[in-house]
Amino acid sequence: MVSNEIVVFDKKAIKRNRLRATNNFNEHDFLHRWSKNHLLDRLSDVTRNFSNGLCIGSRCPIGANDHDKIAHTSVMDITPSSITPCEPPYIIADEEFLPIAPGSLDLVISNLNLHNVNDLPGTLLQIRQALQNDGLFLASILGGETLHELRSAMMQTEMDLYGGVSPRIAPFADKPQMGDLLQRAGFALPVVDSDIVTVTYDNIFKLMKDLRGMAEGNVVAERRKTFDSKEFFMRVAERYQHEFAESDGRIVASFEVIFLLGWAPDASQQKPLPRGSAKHSLAEALGSKEYKTGDKATP
Repeated sequence: MVSNEIVVFDKKAIKRNRLRATNNFNEHDFLHRWSKNHLLDRLSDVTRNFSNGLCIGSRCPIGANDHDKIAHTSVMDITPSSITPCEPPYIIADEEFLPIAPGSLDLVISNLNLHNVNDLPGTLLQIRQALQNDGLFLASILGGETLHELRSAMMQTEMDLYGGVSPRIAPFADKPQMGDLLQRAGFALPVVDSDIVTVTYDNIFKLMKDLRGMAEGNVVAERRKTFDSKEFFMRVAERYQHEFAESDGRIVASFEVIFLLGWAPDASQQKPLPRGSAKHSLAEALGSKEYKTGDKATP
């Protein structure tokens, strides 16, 4: 559930951004399509089929038409209708309040949607509880290296003009944090990995148009609410061009996509051996001599 003490993201702004992006999302969906294809590749490596799934997020959702291992999948988002056309049923709901009965799904999948939730540990726990034993959770989110170039250029420009900074790029999680969160939520056999997608643009204004078009504008609750001056953006563009342009003059923008995989625990799954049950020592495996505590090693 959403904490009353910590509200990082403005849910109204998230909904507004997604609604605004609906009509032209297919012109800016390159990152979601790339991520979707990689999620489908990971699903292909899983040696089982799924009969009842849920896709959280309607920007390039994954359904039964996308993979022969999926028999049925509902799509869920906070918008009145799916941003990308999808097969029914469509569920209108907040990611942080899943209207799903415990143990009713064997697959939960999400494509670049869960990085803007206020209570990510609670959301992951709800997802795990919605899964049947041995059910699969597979997702992608934006990671901490995302838009580090834009963050740097904006922060330095704000310091120059205003003598301080405001949050302009979301505080995305990193791989170690996501591994810890999957374990805390009770997922078994968690796997976390990531890729950096590098995109080039003529200037930052085309980058910002893409961010707006994919519904990834600034939704940090403590963001500056007033409009910035033309001077601010021109100075950001100049700094970005100076520090992050390639030899052909095009600027570079990085997107880190973190992939998450975890299973609802089940007795049939592999488990680590209990401590002390090994039949061979590490010294034997390495071909070296073993010394007991307090022994003095000799050359």
